[in-house]
Amino acid sequence: MSTVVNDIPVFTAKDLVTDQEVRWCPGCGDYSILKQVQTVVPELGLKREEIVFISGIGCSSRFPYYMETYGMHSIHGRATAIASGLKISRPELSVWIITGDGDSLSIGGNHFIHLLRRNIDVNILLFNNEIYGLTKGQYSPTSELGKVTKSTPMGSVDHPFNPLALVLGADGTFVARSMDRDPIHLRTILKRANAHKGSSLVEIYQNCNVFNDGAFEVFTEKSSKADETLFIEHGQPLVFGAQKDKGIVIDGFTPRVVSLNDVSANDLWIHDETDRVKAGILTRFFDDPKHGPHFPRPFGVFYAENRFTYETALNQQLEDAIAAKGPGDLDALLRGTNTWQVKG
Repeated sequence: MSTVVNDIPVFTAKDLVTDQEVRWCPGCGDYSILKQVQTVVPELGLKREEIVFISGIGCSSRFPYYMETYGMHSIHGRATAIASGLKISRPELSVWIITGDGDSLSIGGNHFIHLLRRNIDVNILLFNNEIYGLTKGQYSPTSELGKVTKSTPMGSVDHPFNPLALVLGADGTFVARSMDRDPIHLRTILKRANAHKGSSLVEIYQNCNVFNDGAFEVFTEKSSKADETLFIEHGQPLVFGAQKDKGIVIDGFTPRVVSLNDVSANDLWIHDETDRVKAGILTRFFDDPKHGPHFPRPFGVFYAENRFTYETALNQQLEDAIAAKGPGDLDALLRGTNTWQVKG
C-alpha cells in the first residue's frame, strides 16, 4: 500500500507489483523491462490513479496485467488508437503504450504513424525482438533479410523496417533507443521520455530467448558491447570502443569511423538531439556489408523537439467553439430541421 507524506501519495516499485502470475518465458527480456518501469514510475511524482498502461496483442502486451495501475489489454495494433482517445478525453493522465514490432509496425502501422504526427502526449515503449513470439516464431516487420523462421523456411525476402527512421519520417518529436540488458541506461531513457511533452517513442531491444535468442547479443555481451555500441548524449562527441579510442566524424552528410590516435576529439561529431537531419543519419547506422562501412549501433536520445500536442490544440478549439456559440444542445440537433428524405 502507498503512504502519504505531506499530503502527497508515495509508493514504491513493490506497490506496482500485482497478484497476477507473470507469464513470460523464463529468461525473456520483458522481465527486465518490467522491472525498470516499476522502478522508474514511483519517481515520476504521479499518483497511481493518474497512470494508465495500454497494450495491443503480443508477448509485450501482457504488461498491463503486471502493473498495479489502471490499464487495458486492447486489440491487435490498436493500442495507439485507444490511448489517443483516452489522452484526448483525460489529458491529465499519464498514458503509456506497450507494444511490439509486430503489433505496431504491421497491423497497427497506420495508427502508429498518425499518433506520432499528431504528437499526442503519450509514452510509447516499442519492444523490438525482431520476431513474432506469441504466435511461436514467425518473421516480423523488423526481421532481417534472409531470416529463417516457421513462416519463411527458405529465408525472408522482406526488406525490414528501420523503426526509428520510420518514426522520424512520421515527424515524431522524441525518438530514442535502449535495451533490456542495460537497466541503468533504460531507466534514464524512460525518465527522459516521460518528461517530454508530446509523443515519446522508445525502441527497446528485447531478447526473445526462445524464438530469436541472441539477436542483439553483439550489443550486450562484454566482449563486443564497447566496440559495437555508441551511447549518444546531447552536446557530447561520438566516442566508442573499449578504450574510448574510436569516434565518428561527419564530412558533409557522410559519417566516418576514425581513430582518436589520428584525429582530435574536438574534430568529432558532436551530438545535437535537436538536429533532425543528423538524427536521421544516426538511425541509418546499421551494418550493411554490401553498402558502406561498419558502424556501431547508437543508443540514447536521437531527437527531441518541442511542438504543440494534439489534445491541447483540440481541447482549446472546443473551448473556443463553446465560448463563441454556447454549449449546444444535442437533443435539439437530433430533432432539428436539418433533415433529409431519401426516396426509393
